[in-house]
Amino acid sequence: MDAAGTLAPPDPEDADVLYLPTPPAVVDAMLDLAQLRPGDVLYDLGAGDGRIAIEAAKRFGIHAVGIEISPRMVAIARANVRRAGLDKLVEIRLGDALEADIREASVVTLFLFPDLNLKLRPRLRAQLAPGARVVSHRFGMGDWTPEAERTIDGHPLYLWTIR
Repeated sequence: MDAAGTLAPPDPEDADVLYLPTPPAVVDAMLDLAQLRPGDVLYDLGAGDGRIAIEAAKRFGIHAVGIEISPRMVAIARANVRRAGLDKLVEIRLGDALEADIREASVVTLFLFPDLNLKLRPRLRAQLAPGARVVSHRFGMGDWTPEAERTIDGHPLYLWTIR
């Protein structure tokens, strides 16, 4: 991992997918904002190299699932999971966040663009149980008012709880 927290360089040939790694301090803050606890199941939508799912499993011993649309990033994330020795706790799935079954999640993390966040809102409302937490890095959810906001090293974070 380099100083920016990058585990794998982005692939310029992945024209449809923009991989922007979340810095380690921001990953930690997202997990803290989510108030993870034993028994939680975290889904990271747009999992990239798997760093959020890996850190959640490492720090809290919870089951984590990463959903990633780029086959190249899925391969990198799965290798990172194996390297971390977390195969029993972390699963990386190839798939589209807009079509993923997230009903098992008690926490959803995401670092997606605003238009994707808006498209995800109906799925979050329909599939997440009351009390599930959603933490977004950088972008809000339109007219959803976050119940908590935090800025870490210039990176805004937002928290919502499904009612």
